[in-house]
Amino acid sequence: MTQRIVLVTGGGRGLGKNAALKLASKGMGIILTWNSNEKEAQQVVDDIHQLGGKAAALPLNVGDISTFPRFVEQMQETLQTQWQCTMFDYLLNNAGIGITAPYSAFTEAQFDQLLNIQFKGPFFLTQSLLPLINQGGRILNVSTGLSRFALPGYSAYAAMKGAMEVLTRYQAKELGERGITANIIAPGAIETDFGGGSVRDNAQLNAYIASQTALGRVGLPDDIGDAIAALLSDDLAWMTAQRIEVSGGMFL
Repeated sequence: MTQRIVLVTGGGRGLGKNAALKLASKGMGIILTWNSNEKEAQQVVDDIHQLGGKAAALPLNVGDISTFPRFVEQMQETLQTQWQCTMFDYLLNNAGIGITAPYSAFTEAQFDQLLNIQFKGPFFLTQSLLPLINQGGRILNVSTGLSRFALPGYSAYAAMKGAMEVLTRYQAKELGERGITANIIAPGAIETDFGGGSVRDNAQLNAYIASQTALGRVGLPDDIGDAIAALLSDDLAWMTAQRIEVSGGMFL
């Protein structure tokens, strides 16, 4: 069977890195993107090569849609050079940032930065890549538990993720004729460097979140990487337009 190829945006660190490694371990070819740290991304590529897999890393600023035409060209060149093909199979829209501030103090500049990276970028990047996605492909977007429960400081971030959840249903509806599914995974609090690593490094915050989670602990990157690998497996090919929260039962 021809190797399936996955594009993982923001695959050089955090959940994207974990997902790239998990998917590679399932035999998938990986193209990951980086924005500010090429060295980290290349290390992930090297790790996948050591696993016996095939991978490549490309630069991408998801928040700047003017760069997308060049990125699509680089995707085409990479697919042809490394896989001798012109199309890929799965898109994981993972790249993102977090900005927290009280609603009363949130600035337009902060809002626009989040909008460009968390919603406008994935909206138009996916659109730009549609000609390269195979029939029967998959789109997996990333949301957050914060679109279900509310915590102070996350108004704009959660609103952008809520928009991504609505977009996912529309993608499923409009791309279904090509056999392309679209789903969205919503992690809870995870021990990564996201948001300055507060969930991972602040023992008091970590303990509080664990106390409010049904399974009694904060999530780990492996929890989400394994879930992403499962969602992109053949076993779930009939599932589309779904929001899947993977939070261990946070704030039930």
